[in-house]
Amino acid sequence: MLRSSQLVRPGEWDGVPADIVELDFLERHRRRLRLTGRWGLSFLLDLPRATVMRDGEALVLSDGRLVAISAKAEPVMDAFAHSPQELGRLAWHVGNRHLPAEIGATAIRLRHDHVIAAMLRGLGAHVHVLEAPFNPEAGAYAAGGHGHDHDHLAQLDSEHAHG
Repeated sequence: MLRSSQLVRPGEWDGVPADIVELDFLERHRRRLRLTGRWGLSFLLDLPRATVMRDGEALVLSDGRLVAISAKAEPVMDAFAHSPQELGRLAWHVGNRHLPAEIGATAIRLRHDHVIAAMLRGLGAHVHVLEAPFNPEAGAYAAGGHGHDHDHLAQLDSEHAHG
């Protein structure tokens, strides 16, 4: 079986891929998984560590061909505010809950969750639920990757207080 143990960032590859895998956000955070592309190519994802694969990246197969990563539409919600200050306030509440978020100029996109939607509405946001790709921020402590790792809290207690 073909394997892929290397991820290539957008701009580091070009041309026509051998196939395309469409994955939602949770499916794109993997280390090892059997995948089948849109055109039927099957292979084993076998990365050195769990990694968030981003839309536009490509996996290098053991035979040298590339498989493009495409962010699949999934249930998400966009939270809109009436001003930049209110959007900042919403972002603070989202960040305080350590939720993956895609930050835009006028809205914050989150995976759909009815409890968080109610909280955002209670804070004055207009929440629009839709099906769309979700590409959240990688996080300040993600070393070239993704996510939020709490190992830094021991060293940064005074700088990273949660209120």
